[in-house]
Amino acid sequence: MDKINIEETKATPAITLDAENLKFEIAGCSRPENVREFYMPVINWFEKVLEDTDAIRANIKDDQTINFDFKLSYFNSASAKFILDILLYINQLHSSDIDIKINWHYEEGDEDMRDVGEELAEMVDFEFKYIMMSE
Repeated sequence: MDKINIEETKATPAITLDAENLKFEIAGCSRPENVREFYMPVINWFEKVLEDTDAIRANIKDDQTINFDFKLSYFNSASAKFILDILLYINQLHSSDIDIKINWHYEEGDEDMRDVGEELAEMVDFEFKYIMMSE
């Protein structure tokens, strides 16, 4: 299974999708100039994983839980659509009997980001764990 490792820039988040090492994270600010171009490799990665969930299952030990960490400091409305799509893919993986937890990190004092996480959790019908990061 291919890995995705995208470095963070001023306008784009770092993205790690590594099924072999079970590391999944999106971190930083998301306001790419061409949001579709930026997120399509991520969407394509999830589509491939959903076609062959055994690629992830092969790396899971016993009753291991997979953590998917969202550590976004900001994202624009164009990015929100793709973040929602990613969350829907995660929910599909969970529905295929892969134990996944979504950790929604937000900065101390940034209740707006927590609220957005709560809204997204409701939209995808998936429980998030909220983790406050101190600055």
